[in-house]
Amino acid sequence: MATETLTIGKALNLGLRKAMEDDAKVLLMGEDIGKLGGVFRITDGLQKDFGEARVVDTPLAEAGILGTAVGLAMRGYRPVCEIQFDGFVFPAYNQIVTQVAKMHARSRGKLPMPVVIRIPFGGGIGAVEHHSESPEAYFAHTAGLKVVAVSNPVDAYWGIQQAIACPDPIVFLEPKRRYWEKAEVDLDATADPLFASRVVRGGDDVTVLAYGPMVKTALQAAEAAAEEGRSLEVVDLRTVSPLDLEPVFESVRRTGRCVVVHEAPVTLGLGAEIAARVTETCFHSLEAPVLRVGGYDTPYPPSKLEEEYLPDLDRVLDAVDRSMGF
Repeated sequence: MATETLTIGKALNLGLRKAMEDDAKVLLMGEDIGKLGGVFRITDGLQKDFGEARVVDTPLAEAGILGTAVGLAMRGYRPVCEIQFDGFVFPAYNQIVTQVAKMHARSRGKLPMPVVIRIPFGGGIGAVEHHSESPEAYFAHTAGLKVVAVSNPVDAYWGIQQAIACPDPIVFLEPKRRYWEKAEVDLDATADPLFASRVVRGGDDVTVLAYGPMVKTALQAAEAAAEEGRSLEVVDLRTVSPLDLEPVFESVRRTGRCVVVHEAPVTLGLGAEIAARVTETCFHSLEAPVLRVGGYDTPYPPSKLEEEYLPDLDRVLDAVDRSMGF
């Protein structure tokens, strides 16, 4: 059994390497991903080993990167596009939602679009404007796109390979402030399904849902709650489109309470959709309204204020207290 202790960043690197070894049609595209290895070094060493034709340093032109990816996918390639920072994706938004997401339906199934769009997302690294966005709701709202948000090295290693092998376009969100989190990864294991949520901590009092960078925060809140005699069940959604909510419904029917946590602003965020569906399906089991914890309805603030902006353990516990108070 080949088990290694990996960071999320290294797990992604090894996952990309394995996908490229397994399929010569896989190629990587992005700004500074070749010689530099990407600003977070996720693609470090891949251009050296696979060559400039398969690990392509592109111009600073996100719309061009995605437009090129569409043509490559139509010719049978599997392009993996890196968007250097989350806030840089918007120049490519038109290509993603009008071409990448629609081509399969537009061609009546004749043209699959196996494009992976890797996006480091979320805050917590003290970056300047346009470097700390949470754009997942834009893409989850778009029919034809799948949206994955990993939270740990195991899912990073297997998830990037599964995303590349998928015939559908996938926005693959990587929690940039968690890139250096470590865990044991069994490189010979059988991977969990990509589009499935997972209970990562059992509990009986409140169901707490999170994805990406907020999973660690939810687990920290569960640890703190346990010291006060409360038992929180934490579910890592893992994929935000499609949502796998059956494990969530099962949990909420047992706990009777639900709190949804994400970094993105609360208004019209993923938490709103999840709260509606949990309420519709589990209404008679609920002991309290489904509560949401998220960023504020403001542009992402300067780095000196981001700790006030980002949901933290205390804000999650406050929501738990309010839920238990009903």
